[in-house]
Parts: sequence; C-alpha cells; structure tokens
Amino acid sequence: MRWLITGGGGMLAADLVRRLGGDALALGRADLDIRDDVAVWRCFLAYRPDVVVNCAAWTAVDAAESREDEALAVNGHAVQPLAAYAAKLGARFVQLSTDYVFSGVSSHPFEEDAPTAPINAYGRTKLAGEWAALEHGGYVVRTAWLYGAAGPNFVRTMIRLAGEHRTVDVVDDQRGQPTWTADLAEQLVRLARSRAEPGVYHGTSSGETTWYGLAREVFTLLGADPDRVRPTSSATLRRPAARPAYSVLGHARWEKEGLSPIRDWREALHAAWPRISAVT
Repeated sequence: MRWLITGGGGMLAADLVRRLGGDALALGRADLDIRDDVAVWRCFLAYRPDVVVNCAAWTAVDAAESREDEALAVNGHAVQPLAAYAAKLGARFVQLSTDYVFSGVSSHPFEEDAPTAPINAYGRTKLAGEWAALEHGGYVVRTAWLYGAAGPNFVRTMIRLAGEHRTVDVVDDQRGQPTWTADLAEQLVRLARSRAEPGVYHGTSSGETTWYGLAREVFTLLGADPDRVRPTSSATLRRPAARPAYSVLGHARWEKEGLSPIRDWREALHAAWPRISAVT
C-alpha cells in the first residue's frame, strides 16, 4: 500500500513514516499546501496513493479565536477536496480530528456517536473537517493530548521544566488521555489495512488522568520527587480559548470492528520513555 501523509513535519507524521518506511510519502506545507486544491489533485495523480492520512492542521488553539476563518480554511474547507480526490482515486482517506469537538461536560467517556458541541473556534473548525471527510466515505480518527519524540509537547516540556525549576504548577481540573504518537500511528495502520467500515473512531490511549497526574508520572520517571508538581486550576491560565474540562473518549467502535483499542496511557508512557527522554 502506498501512503500519502499530509502535515509531514509533525509528530504523528514522523511516527507514521517510522512505522511504514518506504511505503510512505510525507509532505510538509512547503511541499504541499492542502489549501491549494489544484496542487493536491496533481499530487494525487502523480503519486496514486492507496491511503491518504491528513495530519495537516491549524493547531494554534488560542489564535483560532481571533482568526477562525484562517483556521477553518485549513481544518475545514481544505479537507473537502482531499477527501473527494481520495474517493475518486479509490484511496482510503483518514482525517485526524480532536476531542475539542465535544463540550467537555460529562462524567463518563464520550462515545463515537455522542453529540458534538465544540466550545471554541478550533473545535468548530475541526468538526467541519470531520463532516467533509465523512461526506466522502472517509475515516475520522479523533485523538487528544498527543506527545512524541519528533516535536514539542507537554511531556517534553515537563522534562525540561523539571531541570529548570524547583516546583511546577500544572492544572488538575482537565481530564483526558495522554496518547503516544507511535501508538496512534500503529492504530492508523491497523485501521487502514483492516476491513473496518468508514466512520468515526477514537484514537486515544485507554485510561484517564489529568495534566497534573501526567506531570507527576513524568517526574517519577525522571527519578525526581513528584511532589514538586503542584496542582492549580485552569482559571489561573486565562487563555483566550476555553478548554474542555473532560476529554475522555470511549473506544467501543474499535471492538465492534474487531480491533483492539490503544493500550493504557501509563503503560504507553513507560514504553515511550527511552525515545522521548533521549531527545529532550
């Protein structure tokens, strides 16, 4: 299978290439601007992919509040021709999405068919991308709290801060599922190679924690005192975009399609540790 990966400069794309080797072509924005549908079509015709994974996205959550049209151009409008061209060539199309399409108001995991209700501009633009992908028979894989070796992320930030500060304040009122990009890459490969029906899937680790809980686990792996991490509330950050308080996603769709969900977040973090800590 020939894989075409947009957003080739990101963490997930890097782990997809690592997993797929020569079967993957990863294109960054300088190689392919997904907003240029003519360039996209020419690229598809030249490469003739069997699978297209759209990792390209506007990810500046706070900036999207004042620049929603620009975010929508990347996260929403650009997905339409990507999905349409993939369908025209008979290629499987995978659109990466986010937990931010949900309200964050819940006490139990959001299942794949739960009503969406984004509370910020970023979530609205990503939801538009979901609709475009599903319209053309694609897969939508929602993920969250990603970390990996190939880019900046919360885990690597905590490693750095542990060496720079005596204490670190981390929010303890947002719950989610830290997800290793290598695990997500493996899950995407399994999905695309399976007989699973198109639709929505949740590509996050099993289990749940808070950012505070994740930070304490990082400090523990470093051999540092986890009590150096102090809990605080989201209100102290005063960010332009609201964040969902509860972003735990359910994984029932995987089991329905005969596929196992991603492993527990803590097990994954321990497995990822040699690669993550080595590049920080």
